Amino acid sequence: MTGNDYVTEADRTLEETYEEPMDLATYVDRIFANPTIASHASKYLLEAIEAAGTRTVVEEGEEKERYRFFDDPHNDGEHAILGNTEVLNGFVDDLRSIAAGRAKDEKIIWFEGPTATGKSELKRCLVNGLREYSKTPEGRRYTVEWNVTTAEAEDRGLSYGSGDPTASDDQHWYESPVQAHPLSVFPEEVRERVLDDLNGDLDDHVPVRVDAKLDPFSREAYDFLEERYRRDGEEALFSAITDDDHLRVKNYVVDVGQGVGVLHSEDDGPPKERLVGSWMHGMLQELDSRGRKNPQAFSYDGVLSQGNGVLTIVEDAAQHADLLQKLLNVPDEQSVKLDKGIGMDVDTQMLIISNPDLEAQLNQHSDRNGMDPLKALKRRLDKHQFGYLTNLSLESELIRRELTNESAVWEAESYEELEERIREPVRVSVKDQGGDTRTEEFAPHAIEAAALYAVVTRLDEENLPNGLDLVDKALIYDQGYLQEGDTRREKDDFDFNGEAHDGEHGIPVTYTRDTLAELIQTDRDRHHSELAVEDVVMPRDVLNTMAEGLADAPVFSTGERSEFENRIVPVKNYIFDRQESDVIEAIMHDKRVDEETVADYVEQVYAWETDEPLYNDRGEEVEPDPLKMKLFEIEHLGRFSEAEYEGNLPRESVRNFRREKVITSLNRHAWEHRDEDFSVEDVDLTAIPVIKSVLESHDWDDVQRTFEDFDPRQWDNPPSETETATVKERTIDTMVDLFDYSAASAELTSRHVMGQVSYRWD
Repeated sequence: MTGNDYVTEADRTLEETYEEPMDLATYVDRIFANPTIASHASKYLLEAIEAAGTRTVVEEGEEKERYRFFDDPHNDGEHAILGNTEVLNGFVDDLRSIAAGRAKDEKIIWFEGPTATGKSELKRCLVNGLREYSKTPEGRRYTVEWNVTTAEAEDRGLSYGSGDPTASDDQHWYESPVQAHPLSVFPEEVRERVLDDLNGDLDDHVPVRVDAKLDPFSREAYDFLEERYRRDGEEALFSAITDDDHLRVKNYVVDVGQGVGVLHSEDDGPPKERLVGSWMHGMLQELDSRGRKNPQAFSYDGVLSQGNGVLTIVEDAAQHADLLQKLLNVPDEQSVKLDKGIGMDVDTQMLIISNPDLEAQLNQHSDRNGMDPLKALKRRLDKHQFGYLTNLSLESELIRRELTNESAVWEAESYEELEERIREPVRVSVKDQGGDTRTEEFAPHAIEAAALYAVVTRLDEENLPNGLDLVDKALIYDQGYLQEGDTRREKDDFDFNGEAHDGEHGIPVTYTRDTLAELIQTDRDRHHSELAVEDVVMPRDVLNTMAEGLADAPVFSTGERSEFENRIVPVKNYIFDRQESDVIEAIMHDKRVDEETVADYVEQVYAWETDEPLYNDRGEEVEPDPLKMKLFEIEHLGRFSEAEYEGNLPRESVRNFRREKVITSLNRHAWEHRDEDFSVEDVDLTAIPVIKSVLESHDWDDVQRTFEDFDPRQWDNPPSETETATVKERTIDTMVDLFDYSAASAELTSRHVMGQVSYRWD
């Protein structure tokens, strides 16, 4: 593309975003064709969220429908809110009640949670989502602008300058500074008729409500024009006032300062100034306003003024606790005063964000019971609690985001896809003190180790079912099930009774991020420096450094340090098991049983149990082959020995295995697909746990049976022309080519695994 092509594309984009101003009658016709463009603030925010659609996720072991809006889809996921789906769904439910005028109109929505739980991302996600939604045909947002200089040149106008008064001269058009709704121009009784007719045609449980009167700035223009035309005896007074020479309806893109007001923690000034803005006293002397303050001389830069029409956010609300009481009546009365003489109606969805310290401030008088001066404020706050992530996959995704520029939200058709993302290595470019750039690798499972450890510190042990540890609980929360050998147990199979406090405290992602950043930035010798691969960070490096740093991190109390240190051992064991599995699978990769052989075994067993006909390649009906089944069970499953057969016929233990592990799974599959024509040939073999293990996993017994002369004690430096040397070379190549290890991380991981295995090798 040429430079002109890019400019043309930009022109086209803006043309799709902005429209030419229209007269009031055209706007009314347009809202009957597309009612969403007239929505009041809470309804508009609800529609923006729902317009993005939903997707299914698993959090805390349960499937939930998640609104894609909170994945920040318009910004490629850069400010996605990871997790907390149930909290966000509760927010949308409350928003729906507020929009419909049911019960919660007077509530101020409050998001609370410890640091690094996604509250700041919520603000950015809301702003991004509303901005992009307002660029769509369904999400167009409109306000009014005025020109009174065309009424009569010698009369006082609303302009701050001078010039020839023409309707086409944009310098004399002044937009409502608070995004006034175009329908607020109509007299109240007419506006109500418009809304009745509009809502009567709506197939929607949330009617459009526009209760606000004109803002003071627009009221000044309206009153001036009304006085001018009434004095001239104009009969069609409203038509004269709202003629397109004086009034235009224009669309605007929602953004901070225009439809979205954000009060930051560092903003200061008197409460009135932070809420609605301030008077510009120098201008009051220049503007004639019939002996009173002129709304033209008001800044309208307060949070409510900027957020009028859509959303008002008070960030880090503990810094603005004095302001919250001033907001008490705003949601239900929908009005605020510029000063004692001039008031302003506002239509905005109020939302405050805070750390737990705000709740401490609100509860400072709680011991006074009914005399608590903050009781009215607390009653109006509708609290939604953000917590730390308790899903391994989400925490892994968050850590990767913190270390890299990745922003795309992880979506997967199955947990196996997510599992691959969790174990993946991360490679980061780092500059040293000399300005040279090197690549540091977090080996496979290193990010997983950090994420799992963080999640385990956030889980409550109180409701832990017997026989499970916190790693098991973390896996159940992430997968929705726990795989124990051939048995898959769903979350509902476990008794998680009792009130858990999962996600309320634990290691925050900021601590993990800083620890990992220090690991890759610090050019220090590690225990494997003799291999000249000091640029590889292993999972044990991550876990050891995270545990060692607890003592010096001021964010943790003494009790937390002790508790978190005690939780690292099961994480280390689990991560080692994952590394061990990688090494075994790489060793046995070329020895995998092909799917055709497995399918033949399944068909043989099915025919053996059900007396279903079995056919050979020529289409001839044959009997199940007991020798084939026996050899598969001994050689590939490794479950049984010759002693468990009488000749080729299975004893009771083998027969029970076939029925309980193979046939039961096939019957379950048949039941799940009962509306289809079920055939054993169509079964997904990986849906049968015991078969899945044959196709996808092995153990050391398989290794020993396959490579009789293999010796893990020789792994570090195997003698040439030995089976161990051959196995090692092929294993390292497989780990690099298929499992995304680097040569260095494959060497280090396999050495670590073999070092542990050699102690128990027979």
